[in-house]
Amino acid sequence: MTSEISGRFKRWFWRPPRAHGEILADRQVSNLELFYDLVYVAVLGQAAHHLAGHVSIRGLASFTVVFALIWIAWINGTLYLELHGREDGRTRSIVFLQMGILVLLAVFTADAASGGWGFAVVYATYQVFQTGLWYSIWRQDRRDHPEFVPTTAGYVVGMGVSATVIGASALLPATPRLLVWAGLGVAWIVGITLAARRSRAGLGLTPTDSLVERFGLFTIIVLGEVVIGVVDGLSVAERDGKTIVTGMLALSMGFGFWWIYFDLVGSRLPRASRVALANWVISHLPIALAITAAGAGMVSLIGHAHDATTPASTSWLLAGAVATGLLALVLTEQALADAERLSVVFHPLRLALCGGAATALIVGWLRPAPWLLALLLVAILSAVWFFAVSRFLRADAWGEP
Repeated sequence: MTSEISGRFKRWFWRPPRAHGEILADRQVSNLELFYDLVYVAVLGQAAHHLAGHVSIRGLASFTVVFALIWIAWINGTLYLELHGREDGRTRSIVFLQMGILVLLAVFTADAASGGWGFAVVYATYQVFQTGLWYSIWRQDRRDHPEFVPTTAGYVVGMGVSATVIGASALLPATPRLLVWAGLGVAWIVGITLAARRSRAGLGLTPTDSLVERFGLFTIIVLGEVVIGVVDGLSVAERDGKTIVTGMLALSMGFGFWWIYFDLVGSRLPRASRVALANWVISHLPIALAITAAGAGMVSLIGHAHDATTPASTSWLLAGAVATGLLALVLTEQALADAERLSVVFHPLRLALCGGAATALIVGWLRPAPWLLALLLVAILSAVWFFAVSRFLRADAWGEP
């Protein structure tokens, strides 16, 4: 009896990863995945904190590069669990080890742009770990699913090269190191897109409710950075009526992002085609980037609540974040399965999103007072949402998942 129990435990703890093709269509996001995503609250919070203190072109460029690397780390971990994770001891151990590495990554994220050797070393360690995970999938594919071998092999090689490059970048001065990271981020985005579009088997990813839910949960995580930005801004500023009103209007921008994302695209499946699915995945990078950048900009906005005009860097940061988020949603909604079924809604919505983005940039260029800037950006988000709702109501499709 003891040996039987021991055997069951061993099988539960050492089962191989779920193979390519074993898609669990009715799978729900697990508590383990939720716990894993929470670590990114700390990592992204450190990145946003640095941008909040360095609202400038260079600060935004550094933030964009570091954020892209963080998102790439998240997408690699997410795709592995979506495609190959199990409810067993092996998967739990893998996730907890990754979380430990990510906690260390958060420690070095705030200074990644200036003294990024620590960030480079820890990030390389994370990618080495990921390389080992995907190598185990490649070995399985060679035996059971040879059609996936070219894609998996390319992924393993890309991961290994990436780990080597970013590890070596720890030896470079700050500016060249940041340029290497930027090139690496671009290479990853292009690589994921090409792998999904050109390879015969794609990434093995299919649209599932759990995948949509996972990306929605990450969007909620970055929306939390808006709340943190408002709290940080109000904590250090003089808390009079104008400052508090400015803070509440800034918070309403986060509410506006939430309404637009979750009512327009957040609960809808992407199309099953490889191109549409790749576009859907990649489009979430600028969406998350824009929301997090907006959260960082809240600190400066609230700190200048009594100014007659918003500082140029802050005005462009917040207006640009709104514009970027709206334009990225165009790519997201074009990739949806509902984009064809509800073309009467989504086709004009593209024009509304582009119009809202252009209007946001005009508002940023005008540089009104901080409270008015926030109010106008909230009005733009609200107008786009009301336009979308009116189209859904006309098509008798409002409230559909």
